[in-house]
Amino acid sequence: MSRAAEAAMAASYKKLKEDFVSGLSGGEIGEINYVTAVAPAAVVLWSALQSRQSFFTTYTPLSFTVDFFLNVGAILLAVTLYADTPVLLNVLLLAPVALIYLIPRTTAPVPRRPKAKAKNAKEDAPNPLPKRPFLTTYRGAMMVITCIAILAVDFRVFPRRFAKVETWGTSLMDVGVGSFVFSAGVVGARPIIKEKLEGKTTALSVRLYRSIRHSLPLIVLGFIRLYSVKGLDYAEHVTEYGVHWNFFFTLGLLPPFLALFQSAFQYVPSYAGLAIILGAVYQAALETTELKALILTAPRTNLFLKNREGIFSFFGYLAIFLAGQSTGMFLLPRPISSSTGAQQRQKLLLTLAGWSGIWILLFNLTTSYNYGLSLSVSRRMANLPYVLWIAAFNCTQITAFCVIETLFFPQVYKSNDTSSKAENEIYKQATSRILDAYNRNGLAIFLVANLLTGVVNLTVPTLHVSNVQAIGILLLYAATLTGLAVGLDAYNISIKL
Repeated sequence: MSRAAEAAMAASYKKLKEDFVSGLSGGEIGEINYVTAVAPAAVVLWSALQSRQSFFTTYTPLSFTVDFFLNVGAILLAVTLYADTPVLLNVLLLAPVALIYLIPRTTAPVPRRPKAKAKNAKEDAPNPLPKRPFLTTYRGAMMVITCIAILAVDFRVFPRRFAKVETWGTSLMDVGVGSFVFSAGVVGARPIIKEKLEGKTTALSVRLYRSIRHSLPLIVLGFIRLYSVKGLDYAEHVTEYGVHWNFFFTLGLLPPFLALFQSAFQYVPSYAGLAIILGAVYQAALETTELKALILTAPRTNLFLKNREGIFSFFGYLAIFLAGQSTGMFLLPRPISSSTGAQQRQKLLLTLAGWSGIWILLFNLTTSYNYGLSLSVSRRMANLPYVLWIAAFNCTQITAFCVIETLFFPQVYKSNDTSSKAENEIYKQATSRILDAYNRNGLAIFLVANLLTGVVNLTVPTLHVSNVQAIGILLLYAATLTGLAVGLDAYNISIKL
């Protein structure tokens, strides 16, 4: 075969792959909910095994294997072989729970504590920002499904309706990128809460300096991805973010803008309010000016227009981050009240359910053709319906994981021992080690996942392998990422980017 013919074939294959990895209309929101419900269902089974049989307390190779197949393998099956029957997979995961409760309960061994030494008041004080097992589970599961999807989308076993849509509609991967930003916003509330508890106010110049220093590694990663994609002629879809823009640039620009928005908090004392206002103003600009036409149809004649999707969708992602921060503001801090742990947990669940309802209501008001604004979701523009959809989805997911923890691990919120050691022991009992590991080094694992995705695509003709081969490759890929995450956690390594 001549070089010209080989080049033509390679170009044809690249074009085929570009069209393949980009969905056209996406799936229905209801179907996406059924697929993503697999993660909570798997956590229910994990929680039953742990709370009734202490199956994961002593972390043996068998425990790791079961943990992997429940919290990673089940998600892989949900987006591939069981993509058309997610309800069946949920039933298969939940059915063994009843059997586990028929087996006599195993009492977990209580670790012997050394005799109490003279207490240091500072060390013995309760942590104002304690670890939340259900929050770790939510973030870990979100990271797992994100890492699996970015490679699975290149295989035919992954349904096209789950890939990112072209312009309008919803899909599994559309909710993934937004959830990544929302999740970052939840934990992004931590430094703000610390400032409030310490009674400090950081000057704008200091906040900007710190945010830029935090952004630089992400910007560098963005340029590395840009160079690797262009240099290796890797298949990409221009309408996702633009010709040069990528998700790392979006993540890298968030901190400086958030430092500026923190100053606006004194005028709008609600991060949820800021998110809604920003999303509404951006949507108004789309509807009342030529901005929408510019984003969707303008010729790519200069650097700005070549990257218009990434530039303008940034405002939507900024609103999503602020919505995540608003959730973190009531999720993260320890309640300061005289009420019991059960009463505090009940209040937290009601607050979560209330905010889930608010985001769902606002989403329906913007998208309904009968009584709303008749707007369509667009991840490409990150418009207001997309912002509200992401906020509603993630608040609902967090609520589900909080309910699971409340039912299976009441010791998390009922324990009167608020020492860091006691709380850490309870946290370990109620948290999957794999999900904890993914949560601990999430961004680093996501970067490795991107690198491995590139390696697989450069060495395997992903569109031409059978479903069995695809599942084998994806299992090996998922096991590699999981082994890396758990290994870093075992050596107490946290990689901060």
